[in-house]
Amino acid sequence: MTLKFKTREAVTHIAPYVLGKTLGELQKEHGLSSIRKLSENENIYGCSPKVKQWFKDIGSDLFLYPDGAAVNLSEKVSEFLGVQREQLLFGNGSDEVIRLLTRAYLSCGDEAVMAEVTFPRYKTNVLLEGGIPVTVPLVDGTHDLKGMYRSITAKTKLIFVCNPNNPTGTIVGKKELLQFIESIPSHILVIVDEAYMEYVTTDDYLETLPLLSSFDNLIVLRTFSKIYGLAGLRVGFGVMNEEIAEQLRKVKDVFNVNTVAQQSAVIALGDQGFIRECTHKNEKGRMYLEKEFDRLGISYFPSQSNFIMLDTGMNGERVASELVKRGLVVRSGTLLGYPTTVRVTIGTEEDNERFVEAIEDILQAEGVK
Repeated sequence: MTLKFKTREAVTHIAPYVLGKTLGELQKEHGLSSIRKLSENENIYGCSPKVKQWFKDIGSDLFLYPDGAAVNLSEKVSEFLGVQREQLLFGNGSDEVIRLLTRAYLSCGDEAVMAEVTFPRYKTNVLLEGGIPVTVPLVDGTHDLKGMYRSITAKTKLIFVCNPNNPTGTIVGKKELLQFIESIPSHILVIVDEAYMEYVTTDDYLETLPLLSSFDNLIVLRTFSKIYGLAGLRVGFGVMNEEIAEQLRKVKDVFNVNTVAQQSAVIALGDQGFIRECTHKNEKGRMYLEKEFDRLGISYFPSQSNFIMLDTGMNGERVASELVKRGLVVRSGTLLGYPTTVRVTIGTEEDNERFVEAIEDILQAEGVK
């Protein structure tokens, strides 16, 4: 059947996001008694117990529309980060803030510079606005900021830096990133996506928020989906110049962040003890996995996030398929630009040991190691 109405050309060239099978489907398909999802960089420890306790009392106000300005959440976040409320823009996940930025600041033919292998929603949203993604290859899994600078043209309007980078988990050193931000012309927006920053433990990580007072073109993205464990509720935000935030409010949905998400984020933000505990457990798990990968002779990118991308020397899709048979779901690097890799979420101690055992078993069976 041929439809008489046409989709916008920008939409026809975009591939839909590929969702994996549900855990229930995989469990049934492979006859598994248990299965662990280590593919989406979620906080394996869930959310704060205080949020879970509050869930029991939900219901009395849900007939009302949510606070479109997220006033209470804005007050708590501004106080926690030491920024002004007017600098904050909340979204249905930081994904929405990315979409609002491209909607407000890109016209057809404008360019946006980004890494070749990074969070795919940058490219998708640029294409949706008729923009041109200008991609720069990573160097050893890390943003090539010099290459990105050289890619700037008269048409460049946005630059995306994912730090730590998804899917490689690497960071850009503080001196290099600062010099990069300083070098960018003031009419180009520099968007630093810090979705995983709470997992960073190295001292060589740039504190970007203090730079906002000096660089009007700097935007910092954060989320409650990762270490705060609220991925299912969708709440993220950007910190930026007040005038930019005001422009984005013109193009956002009025009630874009639901009531449950807002209040859960407030409670989660107040439980920093839980966040510190998750950071500590993640670091311990990362060190264990790196030690085991070294023992097995498996190379990997140095991660400062809650996931690791490792090179098994085998087809990533095949490795991921074999892991599913053993009750472990990971993300193949094939569609991410690294065909012999898989990306695994750093899990609990039991998860990590189970993963190492499974990888070792697979590689030995294939005669790779």
